Amino acid sequence: MSHFQFQTVANIISGVGSIQELKNILAHKYQKALIVTDAGMIQHSLHLPLLEILEQSQLEYEIYSEVQADPAESIVLSAVEFAKQRNVDVVIGFGGGSSMDVAKLIAILANPKQTQTIQEIYGVNNAQGPRLPLILIPTTAGTGSEVTPISIVTTGETTKTGIVAPILYADVAILDATFTTGLPAHITAATGIDAMVHAIEAYTSKIKKNFYADMLAKQALKLLNKNLKLVLEDGSNLEARQNMLLGSMLAGQAFANAPVGAVHALAYPLGGHFHLSHGHTNALVLLEILKFNAPEAKTHYAELMQWLNPYSKGCTEGLCDLFIDHIQSHLDNSGLTLKLRDLNVQEHQLETLANDAMLQTRLLQNNPRAMQQEDALKIYQSIY
Repeated sequence: MSHFQFQTVANIISGVGSIQELKNILAHKYQKALIVTDAGMIQHSLHLPLLEILEQSQLEYEIYSEVQADPAESIVLSAVEFAKQRNVDVVIGFGGGSSMDVAKLIAILANPKQTQTIQEIYGVNNAQGPRLPLILIPTTAGTGSEVTPISIVTTGETTKTGIVAPILYADVAILDATFTTGLPAHITAATGIDAMVHAIEAYTSKIKKNFYADMLAKQALKLLNKNLKLVLEDGSNLEARQNMLLGSMLAGQAFANAPVGAVHALAYPLGGHFHLSHGHTNALVLLEILKFNAPEAKTHYAELMQWLNPYSKGCTEGLCDLFIDHIQSHLDNSGLTLKLRDLNVQEHQLETLANDAMLQTRLLQNNPRAMQQEDALKIYQSIY
């Protein structure tokens, strides 16, 4: 077995109603908490159970609710200044991937002893401690951000930059499906596909693929495969919702240690230029990239097909094709718009997208098949 390293969040709490464990986590340890979330969470009162627990714990709190999808650097800096001015000593990220990503960066940059600036921590392993205590509570089953050491920041009009470092791992992640039951079907679908992408790309990751991440990716994909259809049919199905959260978290652990590749590399420019959700952009490019990767990844895709359906029969190529067809069925059932022309993308913009995708070298190096600019362009053209 090849040499590998594996890291993850030290304390993971999962189960319907598990938010109540927050009382024990917070008990008599902190003076003031900062809840990092978005306006939608406040508007729909999803944060109220959290506030009730903080009040029962007699813990002062502040709420920063200005997080937006694909948060800009200016949002991060505003949130950090907000935290510093209020002298918070514990950060609680509550929401989707964007809220949790911003919470991670607040925990680092708002620590009174921190000397690094945001410009100094972009990239891999540049961010150093100390940081404030960090608790992450996902309200979507998709990003897995609650167990990854990654924050993605929109650093230009259309560009995103990653901050990746072990210090971004939270102290505690709480997975409670009661916060996900009100999600609209299109968000449930997009985030569910996003989580499936994480599992698939971790399993085929070129450089750091390893036994432990493989195990997590396979279990994640099995949970997501079984439960995505169930939650799309009945959004109030708590058992299926909890299984989706668990699958998303396992996929997050997998890709935190065996990083994602070309699906994410080609998805990022679509999000940057057209402000489409991350899960939706992954769904847009997923099928064509599976086909592109098949010559190098067919054995892995065949293994995943047999894992999802042990009764699957055929040669490696046949099982690979079955797997791609199976993923297509999830995309077909998602209800998501899957053609760029239907999303106000103009054909002359495809070359710009392909050029921008090539800048995602951090991701493309992990792809099982080397990708050139002309390959990316063909993929965008095929989904136009």
